[in-house]
Amino acid sequence: MVHELADYERAADRCHLTAGQLEAALFGPAPTLFGHVAVDATDRPVGFALWFLTFSTWEGTHGIHLEDLYVRPAARGTGAGRLLLAALAALCLERGYRRLEWMMLDWNPAAGFYRAIDARTIDDWVPYRLDGAALRRLAAQATVDEAASGPTG
Repeated sequence: MVHELADYERAADRCHLTAGQLEAALFGPAPTLFGHVAVDATDRPVGFALWFLTFSTWEGTHGIHLEDLYVRPAARGTGAGRLLLAALAALCLERGYRRLEWMMLDWNPAAGFYRAIDARTIDDWVPYRLDGAALRRLAAQATVDEAASGPTG
């Protein structure tokens, strides 16, 4: 379904996830990715939510960052997406987390669904990303900066 989501988001060529990578992230010795799966009446998977923990220094608690929420087209409008989000909201309350956050593409029609559950956009925060060559260039500076700054302590 992750590859279905990538196709839906017009980025199928950028999705390189393998089943082995997903299995290791979810079920390895120290999982840092968690997931919920929605199934239909015949126990067929129709949607998923993949998430990880965040930490708010201002709140002093963890929160959940929803990395991906996907419901297969045939199951949209059945309540599967709402139930996945409700499960994460309940988990937040159960564990004392104060935030459930996610990002979405600006053209995604799910915006109406999110507004209907009273989710709000955070307009004063701008997401940034380092990847590819830019990530490698900055990482290379770690050893250069350490050498230039001399010993610490």
